[in-house]
Amino acid sequence: LAHLARLAGDFPTAMDTARTLGWAGRHHRVMGDVWWVQGDMERAAAAYAAARREAEDHGIAGERATCQAQRGFVLAFTNPDLADDELELAQHLLAGLDLRATGLTVQIATLLRDAGTSTDLEDRASILRTEISVAGLTSTAATLELAMAFHHAVRGTREDLLATISRLRELTRGSNGDYAYYLDIAHFMAGLPLDTPSPARWLDSQDSTRQRWRALVTDRHDHLRTRQ
Repeated sequence: LAHLARLAGDFPTAMDTARTLGWAGRHHRVMGDVWWVQGDMERAAAAYAAARREAEDHGIAGERATCQAQRGFVLAFTNPDLADDELELAQHLLAGLDLRATGLTVQIATLLRDAGTSTDLEDRASILRTEISVAGLTSTAATLELAMAFHHAVRGTREDLLATISRLRELTRGSNGDYAYYLDIAHFMAGLPLDTPSPARWLDSQDSTRQRWRALVTDRHDHLRTRQ
């Protein structure tokens, strides 16, 4: 129920259900999955850390690696330096495990870490698109395009951003409307108007969610400008 609600963008239901799941239902990871799409990376990172600790306590290596990868992913939006260490840990925990989707999450997170800076990001993304297509992971493909939307929003490259949004629209349309709110988020990041919003029910309001996502972009832009 929590998973289906999250796919449909019914985040209050997904969160309420997550709180009832306990360890067996991976409650902390589910909550992290809900928090990050609200643009609240601090809460998401804390939830994934709690999920990783529980996985360690129960000796479940795959879950531990997955939660660590997700933690690195959300921190890549906010703190590239910290994310670098977290992603290195994720790669260490993945060693010897057959977790294709989680490995791809780590690779997408490295794009987010470098968003706004790397000149070869589009080439790296193109290689990843091929890998994801071969694996048949539609949700991962949508996450990749969302990461690229963040990159183009930071750089202010409007044409590239609109092309990414177009790919994202096709991906979400082809998945029966699952993750349709990714289109909303792409518009929020770029500060673009949203004429036809998804049916998403955000945890607070659409305006608050828009402000958080836009702030992630402006914070990265300011961070890069300071480093120059």
